[in-house]
Amino acid sequence: MNELKAIIEAFNQAENNHQKTALATVVNIQGSAYRQIGAKLLIFEDGKRVGSISGGCLENDVCEWAKQVIKTGQPQVITYDTTAPEDIILGLGLGCNGIVQVLIEPLDENSFQIQWMDECLNHRKLGAIATLFSIEEDAKILMSLKTFVDQTGRIINQIEDSKLSENIIQDTQTALINQQSQVKTYFWNQTEIKGLIDMIKPAISLLIFGAGEDAIPLVNLAKELGWIVTLIDHRPDTATALRFPLADQIIIAHPDEIETNSSQILPDFDNYTVAVIMTHNYICDRSLLKFLLPSSLPYIGLLGSRKRSEQILQELNSELNLNSIPLHHFYSPIGLDIGAETPSEIALSILAEIQGVLSNRLGGSLKYRVGSIHQS
Repeated sequence: MNELKAIIEAFNQAENNHQKTALATVVNIQGSAYRQIGAKLLIFEDGKRVGSISGGCLENDVCEWAKQVIKTGQPQVITYDTTAPEDIILGLGLGCNGIVQVLIEPLDENSFQIQWMDECLNHRKLGAIATLFSIEEDAKILMSLKTFVDQTGRIINQIEDSKLSENIIQDTQTALINQQSQVKTYFWNQTEIKGLIDMIKPAISLLIFGAGEDAIPLVNLAKELGWIVTLIDHRPDTATALRFPLADQIIIAHPDEIETNSSQILPDFDNYTVAVIMTHNYICDRSLLKFLLPSSLPYIGLLGSRKRSEQILQELNSELNLNSIPLHHFYSPIGLDIGAETPSEIALSILAEIQGVLSNRLGGSLKYRVGSIHQS
């Protein structure tokens, strides 16, 4: 399950059981850290937790702080400094050479933050939440105040100071355009205060055309990543819930039906929808590509050899005028070059390539990356 979705569902469960919770969010990082800004951990008053903010080294300590936050109802910013060499021995033993700040907020049954995130995910809307935080006593009055903006232009603002509010809304709208979480610094009453602008992105929606044996590990691995998986095949005896129990939706439709009536058959396309064609049928692949290539999908992958895909493109050229269609979103042969042979290895290769494309990364080894491994 998508981590954020799991947190939302866990919060709703806590609400139904009348349990108090706190939300821990990584709001600022200097140097190296396992998780990046925006990483979240939901903590129940009984110690249960959902999500993660590190590789497991911060969670226990954060949970102890969360008990205090739940008891007092007051948010706290906790700073973990692992830049000092002696921390490896005397501190938490992270050895990450970074400073991590974690905001812990009490949540109540009317938490609009949770509702907003849930709405963005359910309606597949890109959203952003700006949250103020500070370690300065003079600015504690602003702690956890928020501004909510989504891609439709809707704005909900909790910050009363007009100048501060104007700056935060502008920065949040810019971050929404760039689709990049960031930390900004502001000044209020001559006191420095920071704001985390946290992007809320829809889960990746994966359309898999073809219900062969090699589609099984692709579905399973994609669900492990928290993606929404739709399986499409024209064979009702092959595309079954028994063979694909983790698929979110199974659609029985022939490629010809999809081409002529896609809006009634397939889920809506958006910037987080990708497609993989693996029918192992030349005619079906050709028909599906004819329909998908003109779309705005950021990734369309075709399983098969380079020669086979080139032949299909050559045949489609007269029908689609491919010179007028940018094919940067078309990938074939599909997947990263990791020496994949088995269906599970091929599935791993495909999903890694999709993740790299959506993150604007080339998929090379981090060993050879220049600069931060998390930098866009």
